[in-house]
Order: sequence, then C-alpha cells, then structure tokens
Amino acid sequence: MTMASDKVVAVSSESFGSDVLNSDLPVLVDFWASWCGPCLMVAPLLDELADEMDGKVRIVKLNVDENQDIAMQFGVQSIPTFILFKGGEAADRMLGAMPKSAFEQFIERNA
Repeated sequence: MTMASDKVVAVSSESFGSDVLNSDLPVLVDFWASWCGPCLMVAPLLDELADEMDGKVRIVKLNVDENQDIAMQFGVQSIPTFILFKGGEAADRMLGAMPKSAFEQFIERNA
C-alpha cells in the first residue's frame, strides 16, 4: 500500500482563505467525510494527482463534518464534491467518485 502524498493538505474553516482563496495556483478542494465510502475510494487517486501535478495545481481536503460553514458557503450538499478554485473563485465543480482520468480532464480544463 502506498503512503498518502504529503502534498494533499487538510484545510479548515480557519485556513481556507489563505490555503485556497489566496493561492497562486489553482486549488482542487475535496469536500469529504471519514464515513463516506466513495470519498475514501478516491483519496489514493488524489494523492497520485497531487504528486503528478505538483506545481500546476494544489489538492486539499476539507472535512465537511468539521467545517460545515465552508461546505454551506459553497453549496456542497452531497459528498464527495470537488470544487476547483482559481484566483479566489470557484471555477468548476464535480460530484461523486470519478476515475483518475476524469480528475485529470477536470483539472486540465480549468487549470
């Protein structure tokens, strides 16, 4: 089993502004929860992408149970939801567990 990437950072309500909205790079936010099966399924894919796309996009995780204010602010109603932020704005979103290729296309389309 591979180790989780050290490039996938957990963000919180407190760090969301600095880590996501003020980032120089586009940021893919994984809205997830520990009880969500599909969320856990895609975690290794996001680790791989974080390594492969280092310098092009940042990938962060936001636990919706611990940071409900941010989830509500961006209208996240089901998880996993993935929102790509660019220049402090939500540029695009994807819902549900996807294959790695779908994440790559999503990022390429928006980064």
